[in-house]
Amino acid sequence: MTESAIIPGESGRELVSFRAGDQEYCVDIIAVREIRGWTPCTTLPQSPAYVCGVINLRGAVLPIIDFNARLGRGPTAPSARNVIIVTHIGARLVGLLVDAVSDILTVANNAIQPTPDVACDTVKSFVRGILAVNERMISLVSLDRILPELEAEAA
Repeated sequence: MTESAIIPGESGRELVSFRAGDQEYCVDIIAVREIRGWTPCTTLPQSPAYVCGVINLRGAVLPIIDFNARLGRGPTAPSARNVIIVTHIGARLVGLLVDAVSDILTVANNAIQPTPDVACDTVKSFVRGILAVNERMISLVSLDRILPELEAEAA
């Protein structure tokens, strides 16, 4: 299902929306390489709690980040219903473990509202803006903040 909130004459962007826990998020479609079903991971010793492990993606080692755990919402118990969104984060390919992909949205740039001032700095670092699409509130995720080492490189 594709929804459109684009206004004629406005430049827009396409976003992939997904569910993680009871919240809905989205990322720019340009950063998404593919969406695939859950594949069990090989765990890595001494890795952060939000790193599920790694999988083999056509000969490349792909780290899998538990999106819920990364946002501090507790770990996901992966099942066949979960999906991995393979994304470009900086120069790296990283898989995001989420509950489900919801839609591809086409939105006008001016439809993205700033993150409210009441949000803490941690939330503001992950969420670039909020979209109101029909009755849904969708957080636009800043992918470059998902991996702390990339965050430090950007500073």
